[in-house]
Amino acid sequence: MKSTRKAYGEFLVEKGRQDKDIIVFDADLAMATCTNMFKQEFPDRHFDIGISEQDMVGTACGMAMSSKKVFASTFAMFMAGRAYEQIRNTAAYSHVNINLCATHAGLAVGEDGATHQCIEDIALMNVIPTMKIFSPADDISTKKILNICLKEDGPKYVRLGRSEVPTIYDNSYEFKLGGSHTFGTGKAGTIFATGNTLNIALEAKEVLENLGKDVRVVDLYSIKPIDKEAILKCAKETDILLTIEDHSIIGGIGSIVSDVLCTEYPKKLYKIGVKDKFGKSGSAKELYELYGLTKENIIDKFISFK
Repeated sequence: MKSTRKAYGEFLVEKGRQDKDIIVFDADLAMATCTNMFKQEFPDRHFDIGISEQDMVGTACGMAMSSKKVFASTFAMFMAGRAYEQIRNTAAYSHVNINLCATHAGLAVGEDGATHQCIEDIALMNVIPTMKIFSPADDISTKKILNICLKEDGPKYVRLGRSEVPTIYDNSYEFKLGGSHTFGTGKAGTIFATGNTLNIALEAKEVLENLGKDVRVVDLYSIKPIDKEAILKCAKETDILLTIEDHSIIGGIGSIVSDVLCTEYPKKLYKIGVKDKFGKSGSAKELYELYGLTKENIIDKFISFK
């Protein structure tokens, strides 16, 4: 069990030892985003801009334009919300090669409550031209995806979580921009998941198989570009389609998958996520249960799907 934000911190230290051009920015949250791990070892390459997210993104973009390999971090709510204009106009419009790594995304922020639970960031980033979006599900996929970010040009948004999650992948898995990973070949249905919800989908898959419903799970770790081929393949090969995400169903992977189906292969899709509501204060487990982000809800939808 390890959070994706901690895997991010470990990655920065590992790469920082290998490459002196790795530079890290934070906005007064280095302990929480785990960039403090990099700061402790490379204090001269870590810049804390304070509670000024717009300045952080603008300054980080300037450093990136000086040929440095820049990572900038804060909570998803502050990155996607407070610094949106700078991300759009400075990072994306100028096509700056920068890695925007936002932690504490979704309801899983927990007790910090609705003001800190960013359930809109996928939608906000997806509409920005040239932006690439990733949402890793565990520690191994986090590090492999961050390696992709170092190789890809332009702005990247990496969605990371607060909570500890089980390790799902091993080092043999290969990830790519515009890719996904499918678990199983079941014909009864497909569960599309991303980030913190992948392990929930896999738990539901196991229970459904014991009930005689052989399903597959697709990890949409690359959200933009999305893996259209995998979505269409599942739509053609399986009867039931369902998405689950720690995000609003408006503009999240549910909407993105719907867009692919609508234009290429119209088919019914059930979306599990936050349904046009704000979050609440509570533990991640309590909130997932309250908003239906559970294996039980997935199982119920498969059994009752018409």
